[in-house]
Amino acid sequence: MTSPELMTSPELLRAEHLSRHFKIGGALSRRTLHAVDDVNFGISEREIVALAGESGSGKSTIARVLARIYQPTAGEVFFEGKPLSGMNSRRDRLRYSGLVPMVFQDPFSSINPVFRVQHGVLRSLKLHRPELSARQRLDEAARVFEVVGLGADMMQRFPHELSGGQRQRVGFAQALAMRPKLILADEPVSMLDVSIRIGLLNLMAELRDTMGVSILYITHDIASARYVADRLIVMYAGQIAETGPIEDVLTHPRHPYTQLLLSAVPDPRAPLSFAEGTTDRGEPPKVIDPAPGCRFRWRCPLAIDTCAQVTPVLAELRAPAGGSARGVRGDGFPPGMASRVVPPG
Repeated sequence: MTSPELMTSPELLRAEHLSRHFKIGGALSRRTLHAVDDVNFGISEREIVALAGESGSGKSTIARVLARIYQPTAGEVFFEGKPLSGMNSRRDRLRYSGLVPMVFQDPFSSINPVFRVQHGVLRSLKLHRPELSARQRLDEAARVFEVVGLGADMMQRFPHELSGGQRQRVGFAQALAMRPKLILADEPVSMLDVSIRIGLLNLMAELRDTMGVSILYITHDIASARYVADRLIVMYAGQIAETGPIEDVLTHPRHPYTQLLLSAVPDPRAPLSFAEGTTDRGEPPKVIDPAPGCRFRWRCPLAIDTCAQVTPVLAELRAPAGGSARGVRGDGFPPGMASRVVPPG
């Protein structure tokens, strides 16, 4: 479901050498959790980028840094070519929060249960579009409810009267009311039944194709990412393991972690088998004061001594004719693993 305008769309947001660390322990503790480390990526207009990885890989931390909930420890985020660190006035911050809203994982906790569901949409309109009158705000709220597949009659209901899928659509309605350019969707379908996830995924694709809204889709579900996204970023232990056009990455995964993720996707047509040498040892990522070396070496079936000594970098792979470049973390790996390739000149 790739947007046809993707190849010519200008870049909307870029993160450069983005890091976010957290001090843990008591006041005298020097332990640091490296939630995100030296991450670089961009999001173009009219593009859905899937940010995938297991729990604790840094996906939601990246979204919260982009939403300015967290301040980055290092690095910079550029929106429409301007650094976020330079947005100091209330007017600039308010404009950015309207153009880059966030849809949270739990739809019930992101909606005030005391008010009717129209309250959040009307409040967003009053804050971000003050030129609208009270009547115009009601009309606009009804319009965005229709866009996300909810009738205007739903506006008068309370959150507990809606299903999980309907509440998540209310979250998208609140975001759309601010006329966004980029929506940060933090696992918006993970708490929904499988039978109704497809409706939310189709809604995201429709927002991209008909309204030109870009979406950062955070997920641990490779199947849903493949269905809706144009590009995939695979995260592990706070770093990007592999990135590129989603079909290229999923069809020909280069990093062993990406291969591991794909092997974990159940295939009902495949017979039961337990291949030796390809199983995951299940070690959790070591992100508290991480030592030099590859952070995946504890679980990698192809790890060698060099992996404990050399910290791999994200290398650009040469793009095929007519295709797009890919990035894979790895340098000097044994055959079968990612390797540095000279980027196209």
